Amino acid sequence: MTARTVSDACSGAPDTPPDFTVRFWGVRGSIASPGPDTVRYGGNTPCVELRCGDALLVLDAGTGLRPLGEALMRQGEPVDVDLLLTHSHLDHICGLPFFAPAFDAASRVRIRAGHLERERTMRSVLECMMSAPLFPVPVEIFRADCTFHDFVSGETLTVKPGVTVRTTALNHPDGATGYRVEFAGRSLCYVTDTEHPAEGRDPAVMELVRGSDLLIYDCTYTDAEYAARVGWGHSTWEECLRIADEADVKRAVIFHHDPRRSDADLDVIATAAEARRPGTLVAREGMALPL
Repeated sequence: MTARTVSDACSGAPDTPPDFTVRFWGVRGSIASPGPDTVRYGGNTPCVELRCGDALLVLDAGTGLRPLGEALMRQGEPVDVDLLLTHSHLDHICGLPFFAPAFDAASRVRIRAGHLERERTMRSVLECMMSAPLFPVPVEIFRADCTFHDFVSGETLTVKPGVTVRTTALNHPDGATGYRVEFAGRSLCYVTDTEHPAEGRDPAVMELVRGSDLLIYDCTYTDAEYAARVGWGHSTWEECLRIADEADVKRAVIFHHDPRRSDADLDVIATAAEARRPGTLVAREGMALPL
Protein backbone atom coordinates (compact mmCIF):
# COMPACT_ATOMS: atom_id res chain seq x y z
CA MET A 1 0.00 0.00 0.00
CA THR A 2 1.13 3.52 -0.67
CA ALA A 3 0.39 6.57 1.41
CA ARG A 4 -1.24 8.16 -1.62
CA THR A 5 -4.70 9.51 -0.85
CA VAL A 6 -7.78 9.47 -3.06
CA SER A 7 -7.41 13.22 -3.60
CA ASP A 8 -3.82 12.66 -4.74
CA ALA A 9 -5.03 10.01 -7.18
CA CYS A 10 -7.50 12.45 -8.72
CA SER A 11 -5.14 15.41 -8.88
CA GLY A 12 -4.33 14.86 -12.53
CA ALA A 13 -0.55 15.15 -12.06
CA PRO A 14 1.27 13.51 -15.02
CA ASP A 15 3.15 11.05 -12.80
CA THR A 16 0.11 10.06 -10.75
CA PRO A 17 -1.29 6.61 -11.59
CA PRO A 18 -5.02 6.26 -12.27
CA ASP A 19 -7.35 6.00 -9.30
CA PHE A 20 -7.66 2.48 -7.86
CA THR A 21 -9.81 2.37 -4.72
CA VAL A 22 -11.85 -0.13 -2.73
CA ARG A 23 -14.90 0.58 -0.56
CA PHE A 24 -16.70 -1.89 1.69
CA TRP A 25 -20.52 -2.01 1.68
CA GLY A 26 -20.99 -5.36 3.39
CA VAL A 27 -18.46 -7.27 5.50
CA ARG A 28 -20.49 -9.87 7.39
CA GLY A 29 -20.78 -13.56 6.48
CA SER A 30 -23.62 -16.10 6.46
CA ILE A 31 -26.52 -13.83 7.39
CA ALA A 32 -27.08 -10.12 7.90
CA SER A 33 -26.75 -9.16 11.56
CA PRO A 34 -27.96 -5.61 12.19
CA GLY A 35 -28.26 -4.28 15.71
CA PRO A 36 -26.57 -2.29 18.45
CA ASP A 37 -23.71 -4.79 18.80
CA THR A 38 -22.66 -4.51 15.13
CA VAL A 39 -23.24 -0.83 14.39
CA ARG A 40 -19.57 0.14 14.02
CA TYR A 41 -18.34 -2.66 11.77
CA GLY A 42 -21.70 -3.25 10.09
CA GLY A 43 -24.15 -6.10 9.65
CA ASN A 44 -24.59 -6.30 5.86
CA THR A 45 -23.37 -9.36 3.98
CA PRO A 46 -20.54 -9.21 1.42
CA CYS A 47 -20.33 -6.42 -1.12
CA VAL A 48 -17.13 -4.61 -2.12
CA GLU A 49 -16.87 -1.74 -4.62
CA LEU A 50 -13.76 -1.30 -6.77
CA ARG A 51 -12.96 1.78 -8.84
CA CYS A 52 -10.32 1.12 -11.48
CA GLY A 53 -10.04 4.48 -13.17
CA ASP A 54 -13.40 4.87 -14.92
CA ALA A 55 -14.30 1.18 -14.53
CA LEU A 56 -16.67 0.04 -11.77
CA LEU A 57 -16.39 -3.51 -10.43
CA VAL A 58 -18.39 -4.96 -7.55
CA LEU A 59 -17.33 -8.09 -5.70
CA ASP A 60 -20.32 -10.08 -4.42
CA ALA A 61 -23.96 -9.07 -4.14
CA GLY A 62 -24.95 -9.55 -0.51
CA THR A 63 -27.24 -7.18 1.38
CA GLY A 64 -24.59 -4.47 1.09
CA LEU A 65 -25.45 -4.24 -2.62
CA ARG A 66 -28.70 -2.42 -1.87
CA PRO A 67 -27.13 0.70 -0.28
CA LEU A 68 -24.40 0.66 -2.93
CA GLY A 69 -27.02 0.66 -5.67
CA GLU A 70 -28.84 3.57 -4.09
CA ALA A 71 -25.58 5.53 -3.84
CA LEU A 72 -24.82 4.85 -7.51
CA MET A 73 -28.26 6.05 -8.60
CA ARG A 74 -27.83 9.30 -6.65
CA GLN A 75 -24.94 10.16 -8.97
CA GLY A 76 -27.54 10.89 -11.64
CA GLU A 77 -25.80 8.98 -14.44
CA PRO A 78 -26.39 5.54 -15.99
CA VAL A 79 -24.44 2.84 -14.19
CA ASP A 80 -22.06 0.54 -16.05
CA VAL A 81 -20.90 -2.23 -13.70
CA ASP A 82 -19.37 -5.69 -13.63
CA LEU A 83 -20.61 -7.81 -10.71
CA LEU A 84 -18.09 -10.55 -9.88
CA LEU A 85 -19.66 -13.23 -7.69
CA THR A 86 -17.61 -15.62 -5.59
CA HIS A 87 -20.51 -18.10 -5.42
CA SER A 88 -24.26 -18.31 -5.17
CA HIS A 89 -24.94 -18.94 -1.49
CA LEU A 90 -27.70 -16.59 -0.39
CA ASP A 91 -25.56 -14.28 1.72
CA HIS A 92 -23.58 -13.40 -1.44
CA ILE A 93 -26.44 -12.90 -3.94
CA CYS A 94 -29.52 -11.86 -1.95
CA GLY A 95 -28.92 -8.16 -2.73
CA LEU A 96 -29.42 -8.64 -6.48
CA PRO A 97 -33.22 -8.21 -6.52
CA PHE A 98 -32.76 -4.92 -4.64
CA PHE A 99 -29.96 -3.43 -6.79
CA ALA A 100 -31.45 -0.15 -8.06
CA PRO A 101 -29.34 0.11 -11.27
CA ALA A 102 -30.81 -3.20 -12.44
CA PHE A 103 -34.17 -1.43 -12.72
CA ASP A 104 -32.79 1.52 -14.73
CA ALA A 105 -33.17 1.05 -18.49
CA ALA A 106 -30.15 3.29 -19.15
CA SER A 107 -27.77 1.17 -17.04
CA ARG A 108 -25.66 -1.85 -17.97
CA VAL A 109 -25.08 -4.70 -15.51
CA ARG A 110 -22.86 -7.69 -16.28
CA ILE A 111 -23.07 -10.54 -13.75
CA ARG A 112 -20.09 -12.90 -13.79
CA ALA A 113 -19.64 -16.20 -11.94
CA GLY A 114 -17.17 -19.07 -12.31
CA HIS A 115 -18.10 -21.63 -9.67
CA LEU A 116 -21.08 -23.43 -11.21
CA GLU A 117 -21.12 -26.81 -12.90
CA ARG A 118 -21.82 -26.64 -16.61
CA GLU A 119 -25.44 -27.81 -16.29
CA ARG A 120 -26.19 -24.72 -14.24
CA THR A 121 -25.83 -21.03 -15.03
CA MET A 122 -25.90 -17.97 -12.85
CA ARG A 123 -29.04 -16.79 -14.60
CA SER A 124 -30.83 -20.06 -13.81
CA VAL A 125 -29.79 -19.79 -10.15
CA LEU A 126 -31.13 -16.24 -9.94
CA GLU A 127 -34.32 -17.27 -11.74
CA CYS A 128 -34.84 -19.92 -9.08
CA MET A 129 -34.26 -17.44 -6.24
CA MET A 130 -36.57 -14.87 -7.85
CA SER A 131 -39.53 -17.19 -8.33
CA ALA A 132 -42.61 -18.21 -6.36
CA PRO A 133 -42.89 -19.03 -3.55
CA LEU A 134 -39.49 -17.53 -2.71
CA PHE A 135 -39.84 -14.12 -4.37
CA PRO A 136 -42.80 -12.21 -5.89
CA VAL A 137 -41.22 -10.97 -9.15
CA PRO A 138 -39.01 -12.72 -11.75
CA VAL A 139 -35.61 -11.76 -13.21
CA GLU A 140 -37.42 -10.28 -16.20
CA ILE A 141 -38.42 -7.29 -14.07
CA PHE A 142 -34.88 -5.92 -14.52
CA ARG A 143 -35.01 -3.07 -17.05
CA ALA A 144 -31.26 -2.54 -17.37
CA ASP A 145 -29.16 -4.16 -20.06
CA CYS A 146 -28.45 -7.08 -17.73
CA THR A 147 -26.30 -9.94 -19.02
CA PHE A 148 -24.88 -13.08 -17.43
CA HIS A 149 -21.38 -14.37 -18.09
CA ASP A 150 -20.45 -17.80 -16.75
CA PHE A 151 -16.79 -18.83 -16.82
CA VAL A 152 -14.64 -21.55 -15.27
CA SER A 153 -12.62 -20.71 -12.16
CA GLY A 154 -8.99 -20.49 -13.20
CA GLU A 155 -9.68 -18.39 -16.28
CA THR A 156 -8.30 -14.86 -16.67
CA LEU A 157 -10.89 -12.22 -17.53
CA THR A 158 -10.45 -8.82 -19.16
CA VAL A 159 -13.53 -6.98 -17.96
CA LYS A 160 -12.43 -3.53 -19.13
CA PRO A 161 -9.42 -2.19 -21.05
CA GLY A 162 -6.49 -2.22 -18.64
CA VAL A 163 -8.35 -4.21 -15.96
CA THR A 164 -7.31 -7.86 -15.72
CA VAL A 165 -9.06 -10.30 -13.39
CA ARG A 166 -7.32 -13.56 -12.52
CA THR A 167 -9.41 -16.26 -10.88
CA THR A 168 -8.99 -19.51 -8.99
CA ALA A 169 -11.25 -22.16 -7.47
CA LEU A 170 -11.67 -22.04 -3.69
CA ASN A 171 -12.39 -24.76 -1.15
CA HIS A 172 -16.04 -24.17 -0.23
CA PRO A 173 -19.24 -26.25 -0.30
CA ASP A 174 -20.84 -25.91 -3.79
CA GLY A 175 -17.69 -24.18 -5.04
CA ALA A 176 -16.45 -20.60 -4.98
CA THR A 177 -14.08 -18.35 -6.91
CA GLY A 178 -11.24 -16.17 -5.70
CA TYR A 179 -10.35 -13.01 -7.63
CA ARG A 180 -7.21 -10.98 -8.25
CA VAL A 181 -7.92 -7.61 -9.89
CA GLU A 182 -4.89 -5.99 -11.55
CA PHE A 183 -4.92 -2.38 -12.68
CA ALA A 184 -2.26 0.28 -13.29
CA GLY A 185 0.50 -1.86 -11.82
CA ARG A 186 -1.37 -2.62 -8.60
CA SER A 187 -3.40 -5.60 -7.43
CA LEU A 188 -6.22 -6.48 -5.06
CA CYS A 189 -7.15 -10.04 -4.09
CA TYR A 190 -10.58 -11.08 -2.85
CA VAL A 191 -10.47 -14.55 -1.32
CA THR A 192 -13.54 -15.29 0.73
CA ASP A 193 -15.55 -18.40 1.53
CA THR A 194 -12.60 -20.73 1.45
CA GLU A 195 -11.23 -23.27 3.90
CA HIS A 196 -7.50 -23.68 4.36
CA PRO A 197 -5.88 -27.15 4.38
CA ALA A 198 -5.08 -28.89 7.65
CA GLU A 199 -1.36 -28.50 6.94
CA GLY A 200 0.48 -25.95 4.84
CA ARG A 201 -1.09 -23.33 2.59
CA ASP A 202 -3.54 -23.79 -0.30
CA PRO A 203 -1.24 -23.60 -3.36
CA ALA A 204 -3.97 -22.12 -5.57
CA VAL A 205 -4.59 -19.31 -3.09
CA MET A 206 -0.88 -18.70 -2.65
CA GLU A 207 -0.35 -18.40 -6.40
CA LEU A 208 -3.27 -16.00 -6.74
CA VAL A 209 -2.33 -13.62 -3.94
CA ARG A 210 1.48 -13.63 -4.14
CA GLY A 211 2.93 -10.12 -4.09
CA SER A 212 -0.47 -8.41 -4.08
CA ASP A 213 -0.97 -4.93 -2.67
CA LEU A 214 -4.12 -5.82 -0.73
CA LEU A 215 -5.64 -9.14 0.34
CA ILE A 216 -9.26 -9.32 1.49
CA TYR A 217 -9.62 -12.75 3.10
CA ASP A 218 -12.23 -14.99 4.74
CA CYS A 219 -11.62 -14.65 8.48
CA THR A 220 -14.90 -16.05 9.79
CA TYR A 221 -13.26 -17.88 12.68
CA THR A 222 -10.31 -17.78 15.00
CA ASP A 223 -7.85 -20.66 15.05
CA ALA A 224 -9.36 -21.79 18.37
CA GLU A 225 -12.90 -21.82 16.93
CA TYR A 226 -11.92 -23.52 13.69
CA ALA A 227 -11.22 -26.91 15.26
CA ALA A 228 -14.95 -27.45 15.81
CA ARG A 229 -15.86 -26.19 12.32
CA VAL A 230 -13.66 -28.20 9.99
CA GLY A 231 -15.48 -28.79 6.71
CA TRP A 232 -17.68 -25.70 6.97
CA GLY A 233 -15.76 -23.92 4.19
CA HIS A 234 -14.26 -20.96 6.05
CA SER A 235 -10.90 -19.83 7.38
CA THR A 236 -9.40 -17.78 10.23
CA TRP A 237 -7.79 -14.41 10.70
CA GLU A 238 -4.58 -16.05 11.89
CA GLU A 239 -4.43 -18.05 8.63
CA CYS A 240 -4.96 -14.81 6.72
CA LEU A 241 -1.83 -13.35 8.27
CA ARG A 242 0.19 -16.52 7.70
CA ILE A 243 -0.77 -16.40 4.02
CA ALA A 244 0.06 -12.68 3.83
CA ASP A 245 3.49 -13.30 5.34
CA GLU A 246 4.38 -16.24 3.12
CA ALA A 247 3.01 -14.66 -0.07
CA ASP A 248 4.61 -11.23 0.48
CA VAL A 249 1.24 -9.48 0.56
CA LYS A 250 1.63 -5.81 1.42
CA ARG A 251 -1.55 -5.43 3.46
CA ALA A 252 -4.29 -7.78 4.69
CA VAL A 253 -7.93 -7.07 5.46
CA ILE A 254 -9.89 -9.33 7.81
CA PHE A 255 -13.31 -9.96 6.22
CA HIS A 256 -16.50 -12.08 6.26
CA HIS A 257 -17.09 -11.66 9.99
CA ASP A 258 -19.07 -14.33 11.83
CA PRO A 259 -22.64 -12.99 12.35
CA ARG A 260 -22.25 -13.52 16.11
CA ARG A 261 -19.11 -11.40 16.25
CA SER A 262 -19.82 -8.10 18.03
CA ASP A 263 -18.02 -4.80 17.56
CA ALA A 264 -16.22 -5.45 20.85
CA ASP A 265 -15.13 -8.88 19.62
CA LEU A 266 -13.79 -7.39 16.39
CA ASP A 267 -11.92 -4.73 18.35
CA VAL A 268 -10.09 -7.53 20.18
CA ILE A 269 -9.20 -9.20 16.87
CA ALA A 270 -8.08 -5.87 15.41
CA THR A 271 -5.71 -5.30 18.32
CA ALA A 272 -4.28 -8.82 18.11
CA ALA A 273 -3.89 -8.64 14.33
CA GLU A 274 -2.14 -5.27 14.48
CA ALA A 275 0.32 -6.68 17.03
CA ARG A 276 0.87 -9.77 14.89
CA ARG A 277 1.20 -7.94 11.54
CA PRO A 278 1.18 -4.12 11.71
CA GLY A 279 -1.06 -2.46 9.16
CA THR A 280 -3.64 -5.26 9.12
CA LEU A 281 -7.21 -3.94 9.00
CA VAL A 282 -10.57 -5.34 10.07
CA ALA A 283 -13.13 -4.57 7.36
CA ARG A 284 -16.03 -2.33 8.28
CA GLU A 285 -18.86 -0.87 6.28
CA GLY A 286 -17.92 2.46 4.72
CA MET A 287 -14.17 1.85 4.93
CA ALA A 288 -12.44 3.09 1.77
CA LEU A 289 -8.81 2.45 0.82
CA PRO A 290 -6.61 3.61 -2.04
CA LEU A 291 -4.19 1.15 -3.56
